[in-house]
Amino acid sequence: MEEIQVISTCLVGAASNNESISDNNTPKVSKIDMTPWDLQFLLLDTIQKGLLFHKPKENNTSFIDHLKISLSRTLHFFPPLAGRFSTVKNDRDDTVSFFINCNNAGVEFTHAVSPKLTVSTILDSKHVPKIVHSLFPLNNTRNFECVTKPLFGVQITELVDGYFIGCTMSHSLGDGTCFWHFLNTWSELSRGYEVISKSPVLERYFPEKMDVPIHLPLKLDDEKLFEKFEVPPLMERIFHLSKESIGRLKGKANSEMDVKSISSLQAYLAHLWRSVTRCRKLDAEQEVVLSVIVGARSRLHPPLPEGYFGNAVYIKQVKTSAGELLKNGLGWAAMQMNKVVSSQNSEEVVKMYKSWAENPILFTKGSGLLGNTNLGISSSPRYNIYGTDFGWGKPVAVRSGMANKSDGKITLFPGIEEGSVDIEVCLLPETLQAMENDKEFMEAVTN
Repeated sequence: MEEIQVISTCLVGAASNNESISDNNTPKVSKIDMTPWDLQFLLLDTIQKGLLFHKPKENNTSFIDHLKISLSRTLHFFPPLAGRFSTVKNDRDDTVSFFINCNNAGVEFTHAVSPKLTVSTILDSKHVPKIVHSLFPLNNTRNFECVTKPLFGVQITELVDGYFIGCTMSHSLGDGTCFWHFLNTWSELSRGYEVISKSPVLERYFPEKMDVPIHLPLKLDDEKLFEKFEVPPLMERIFHLSKESIGRLKGKANSEMDVKSISSLQAYLAHLWRSVTRCRKLDAEQEVVLSVIVGARSRLHPPLPEGYFGNAVYIKQVKTSAGELLKNGLGWAAMQMNKVVSSQNSEEVVKMYKSWAENPILFTKGSGLLGNTNLGISSSPRYNIYGTDFGWGKPVAVRSGMANKSDGKITLFPGIEEGSVDIEVCLLPETLQAMENDKEFMEAVTN
């Protein structure tokens, strides 16, 4: 592995409100209670996404200082990111409650150098190089550990001919929508904006008649919480689907079912799901599960405000058998997803939310969301990733870190061309190699 040399690490806090910052209705907040959507991820890993750039023209020192200053200014508008989680022990029922303490303890900022790593090594490798995981801060951190560790970390790694900006955020602080909202805003201020284009709404959603804070039956000194989940050797690859290829899959899926309701996303995920199942060589009667993230923001009535800053997602599972999935074709597989997702309305969202609060279930790495018959879908091709320009040009690629990686983890990104999609798959080497030889699957993939 190429060596990563850390030059410096420090904590960056939010800039105080002064004349250099337009206040833009910045919320004054010190404590934020956490919702079921936030708490469900406590025992899982963080969100880790990073952007690859060609090298800017400015000299290195001023460039790093500039990013630190613009980060500090951005944190002024997003006070939770510079805070920490805090806990309260509830002696009456022997439970614990979490809240976000906006104490401006700071985010971790690391400047590193990788003297031999080039942009093309990351961009052009058939499989994601292992060194990419070292381009992120706060590795091996789980969300509940952010009582003492930073809720957000940044690592700027200087490559031979570029930079990689790797960011890590506690998933119990917010979801992917929040993550990219923050990065898009940071890049705006880095480009010289005085007013941010979308202010975060920090007030958390709680339906009426909810007891807050939520009591969790969790022992924070339990040694089991810190047990390592053994992950088998895995391989990662990014498959690129062009806009035209996605259109063909969508047309085929809708045609097979004689409907018009199957989305592009459902069509290409069905294509992927069927290929992975084929390549895993499962028995026909084995259950296969696709775990999809359902967004709650627009499903609630009234919908959450556009800048809602917190988790607003939950997981739904689509289940069938390997035999049924492969026998019934692309359209049928996509329709199973369509039925599950389209059944999620405001009533369903609130029902799931309240039932979780009454009987909290925390996801763990070994909880069966992933594994040798399952796929877990994360991230979204709708995020504004390639608009994240810090002032020297748009990114040329996006990559994810080691967090929550397991056999069957699928991460979706927009492709660099409009309407295209990049699907990052993490699988056992033998499954991935079989997919690369799966003619039906690879017909949709663009090199």
